[in-house]
Formats: sequence, structure tokens, C-alpha cells
Amino acid sequence: MKNTTKMLDDDPYLDSYQDAPWPDKHIVHEDENVIVYKDGFPVTEGHLLFVPKKRQRRMDITICFEYAWEWGVKGIMDYKWEAFNVGINNGVAAGQSVMWPHVHMIPRRKGDTPNPKGGVRHVIPYKGNYTEKNDKKKKIPTLVDGIYYDL
Repeated sequence: MKNTTKMLDDDPYLDSYQDAPWPDKHIVHEDENVIVYKDGFPVTEGHLLFVPKKRQRRMDITICFEYAWEWGVKGIMDYKWEAFNVGINNGVAAGQSVMWPHVHMIPRRKGDTPNPKGGVRHVIPYKGNYTEKNDKKKKIPTLVDGIYYDL
């Protein structure tokens, strides 16, 4: 495994999923195509990462989405959670910090957020509630690189 700090600072692109900072002790499933880890910084209980062992074809990441969806549905059927989100952070601007493709499956339960409407749209502040008009939104000054912006 690469040194995580050095990897992120100097060489964020990995040659293998085995170079990623996901510890082997977090493995919950492995087969010839995919390895599944418990997320090291889970958003909710049961948060999993579905990681393709190869990244040569589109199918390598597509199968991870299929696995994540199937595991999410199974969790609902087994009454472990009520709903789930499946997603990918693809690129630094999207929040990706480990540069090997991987899919998140995040279990959702009633009350885990005050207003779940909009789901994944909440990755951009104040964009989750798509029924609320922009002109009614409260402007909040936010400091970014020493400059205040109204978000």
C-alpha cells in the first residue's frame, strides 16, 4: 500500500486498487471482479465501497453499480435500512480523493437528515430542495480563499 498522504499529495492516480488506502480488515466481500469494503469514514452505518479490481472497460465500474444496488435492496428486504443512495465521486472537483474508481452505497434511515428531499442533489449546498425558488433562499456569506461569497 502506498503512503496515503504522499499518494494524495504527489501521486493521486493509482496503478491498482491494492494501492488504495482501504484496509484489508474492512473487506466484506471479494470475487474475481469486485472487492467490497466497509467505508473507513462512514456517512451512515452500513456505508460500503464497491471497488473494481480492473479499470480497463466500462463494465468494470458498471458491475460495481449493480452490486451496490443489489446490496442496497437486500438491506431493505432484511430491514437493515429503509432506503439507500448509490453514487460515485468522479474527479477531484466531485470530491474524489482516492483516484481508483469506486462506488458508494449509503444506507438511509428515517431521521438521518432533517430533509432528505433532493437526495444526492445536496452535494451542492442549498440545491437539494428543487421545489424552493432561488430568490427565496437565504444568502449566507461563505469565506472561500479569503473572499466572502453569498451562497
